[in-house]
Amino acid sequence: MNGEEAGTEGKWLGSPRDFLVEEHMADTMTSAHWHDHIEINLLREGSMTYLFNGKQEHVEAGRLVLFWAAIPHQTIVVTPQSPLVCAYLPLADFLAMPIEATARQAILQGAFIHEPNPTDGASSSGARWVKEWTNGDQARRQLVSDEVALRVRRLILDHADAGITRREATALAGPGIRYTQALTEIISKRYREPLTLASIAKLARVHPTTANRAFRNVLGISVMEYLTRFRLSRAMLRLAETNDPILEIAHDCGFGSPARFYAVFKHHTDDTPRNFRMMMRMRAG
Repeated sequence: MNGEEAGTEGKWLGSPRDFLVEEHMADTMTSAHWHDHIEINLLREGSMTYLFNGKQEHVEAGRLVLFWAAIPHQTIVVTPQSPLVCAYLPLADFLAMPIEATARQAILQGAFIHEPNPTDGASSSGARWVKEWTNGDQARRQLVSDEVALRVRRLILDHADAGITRREATALAGPGIRYTQALTEIISKRYREPLTLASIAKLARVHPTTANRAFRNVLGISVMEYLTRFRLSRAMLRLAETNDPILEIAHDCGFGSPARFYAVFKHHTDDTPRNFRMMMRMRAG
């Protein structure tokens, strides 16, 4: 699983509230996976290509990469002997960062961003993060966490003027990729509606069985699981940034009923919407 602490079904086995830094030799992944952190990658040597949200994203060494890992992702091409530093930022920590709201929203809606040019000393900085996180005391670990947060903020600021949007990238060949791209675009536009697999497939002009097969082949999950995670990300953003009633958020994000919303939220976060909101208020306070 590309060295990340994820289970065979793509579920993160560590705590979604924990920050973590690790390094491993990058390798191709046999299937896409996901977890609820904001993932920051720094390839120290070589190059690699991600399949993220149904599109290819090519990254060279020395360029910081950031994306929301709850969106299925997979490395599909990696040069040999390429050390990769990975930092996993809890979603709550990311939501509490003082960054521009539209940039934060774009990332949670599928933006894949990276530095346009290699950064001087990036490789040594990444190696130092790993060493101090692995062997350092609590003060050193806190310093690593603070440094990563500052790099994230700088990366987002550097992209702010141009605007963070879903980057255009060359799609993989084959109908499965085209179907997946069409399906994800429909979900991003119509997630508030009472969608079913049949209705989504109809909008994409593809048979439901074909749609699900394509989605599983490309992203490793079903269409409906992706829809649930997409809705959940919108709800978490509203909980963190607004005072809107929880029942209103549940309705607006397409969950259908409060019971369904609470069940999904608890399953994916091990918390309730109310506790999550209070935690965010405490962090921002």
